[in-house]
Amino acid sequence: MTGAEAEDDIPLGERKTVTDFCYLLDKSKQLFNGLRDLPQYGHKQWQSYFGRTFDVYTKLWKFQQQHRQVLDSRYGLKRWQIGEVASKIGQLYYHYYLRTSETSYLNEAFSFYSAIRQRSYYFQVNKEDRPELVVKMLRYYARYIVVSLLLNKMDLVKILVKELSEEIKDYTQRFNTEDQLEWNLVLQEVAAFVEADPVCILNDNNAVVVTSNRLQEGCVPPLEQGMVVGQLILADALIVGNCNNQVKFSELTIDMFRMLQALEREPVNLATQTSKQGTLEPNEKPAKRENPHKYLLYKPTFSQLFTFLSASFKELPANSVLLVYLSATGFLPTGRSDYEGPYDFGGVLTNTNRDVMNGETVQKKNQAQKEMHCLHPGDLFPFTRKPLFVIVDSSNSTAYKNFTNLFGQPLVCLLSPTIYPKSIQDQSQRGSLFTLFLYCPLLAFFSVCGLNSVQRGLWERAQEFLRKVNHDISQMITRSRTIDQAFLQFFGDEFLRLLLIRFVFCSAALRLHKLFRESRSFPESYPELPKQETVESSLLQKHILELATILDVQSLFWDDSLVNY
Repeated sequence: MTGAEAEDDIPLGERKTVTDFCYLLDKSKQLFNGLRDLPQYGHKQWQSYFGRTFDVYTKLWKFQQQHRQVLDSRYGLKRWQIGEVASKIGQLYYHYYLRTSETSYLNEAFSFYSAIRQRSYYFQVNKEDRPELVVKMLRYYARYIVVSLLLNKMDLVKILVKELSEEIKDYTQRFNTEDQLEWNLVLQEVAAFVEADPVCILNDNNAVVVTSNRLQEGCVPPLEQGMVVGQLILADALIVGNCNNQVKFSELTIDMFRMLQALEREPVNLATQTSKQGTLEPNEKPAKRENPHKYLLYKPTFSQLFTFLSASFKELPANSVLLVYLSATGFLPTGRSDYEGPYDFGGVLTNTNRDVMNGETVQKKNQAQKEMHCLHPGDLFPFTRKPLFVIVDSSNSTAYKNFTNLFGQPLVCLLSPTIYPKSIQDQSQRGSLFTLFLYCPLLAFFSVCGLNSVQRGLWERAQEFLRKVNHDISQMITRSRTIDQAFLQFFGDEFLRLLLIRFVFCSAALRLHKLFRESRSFPESYPELPKQETVESSLLQKHILELATILDVQSLFWDDSLVNY
């Protein structure tokens, strides 16, 4: 029988099924590949294209479900091909999460990635002598791990890393590949990421308990009745990571990972994902969460950073705030000029890799010129035309004290210590202590006290006490008669309120800690906070000593609350 005769034997309806499937498959690949060409910034340009891509993948997924028998017999559909479609849908949801910051889309991505593993879609890949198929499976594992990390499913992450390690070992033994070192580096990075938290919470069986540090109902102190604060809403955030030698995975440093969670609400229905895997239908509209939109910039050049800043600034709605978080290596100028302006104090470094001229990185020609691969305080001045909230975690964070509020809009800068005691500095690869305080103050407090594990009962007792402390800090800020109004203008937004409260707690705790003796070891802010009413308040000092007593580490803190620094 000839091929033509064999094709003639296929019923017309079945032939149309195969043709329609091939059309949907080609169309889906074409649209998916086109996602790379979409601008990464701006809220509007990409949405219609994403919508069309979702639509085609939804049709493709349902089509292969409805016609599986025909596609198996007439098209030769393999399980890894179904897995590839599911993996692409998972990627779509993950990228939609990155663009919208709606954590519900993470759950959707997790559903599809989880189903691929549960249904063993990639199980047969190892029986085919095609290394490119194995690489697709390895990349699926890496993406699944990223989503699981973001959902704090650490137990699952450890299982996935073990499976990935075995698959990489098998892959490198079967095929003489050049990418063995790259995949081993992936394993090393994710292992370091999982181990980055400095403190383990243990249950009664001494098993590790995973806690979420996203914003949850009841964790933000409410405003007092009748309290007048600003009505500004945090709408956009740029999260920048450019620290040398900090733990990272998939273009996320540990500081970026922590800060992005500090700016998100807890996802909905986190524990009920298994109920969905029976049908596994793509869903275009998960429940909306009111999270600020975020851009995650890993080692950006100055050009990239300025472009994203400008896009956020342009699209910032009325009565909204732009937050800029900078976790980056500091740059200090060597010479001093006669006039000290906003470009004379250095700033934080940006990436130089792609800012080249005639094939060579541009170098300063003389000391009078400013460092060009650096975000100087003056570079942010144009963006102070709208409400701006800046967090700088860097060895030169204090450069950003030299701000001038030119346009009278609300402006606050929270600035990290510029030096740490040696025992703390040695841990910096696992993330900054300052960012850890903004992400989870209790985790940071335990860490600075040298406690690397804690029983869950004691953790919960300390958490409950910290809620009381946060409530009192909130009242200190709103009742202060001398505090700069900028702080109060940002205080109406729950995310910013919690960041400000945690900043005050961090500042007060480090001032009392015996290891932190230099003024450069304390956080600072622009405008300055009234110290006696906030970070050096006798009530707050009393609270910190009480917390230290609960944890039996009071010997690490000065108990003379009248000491001035």
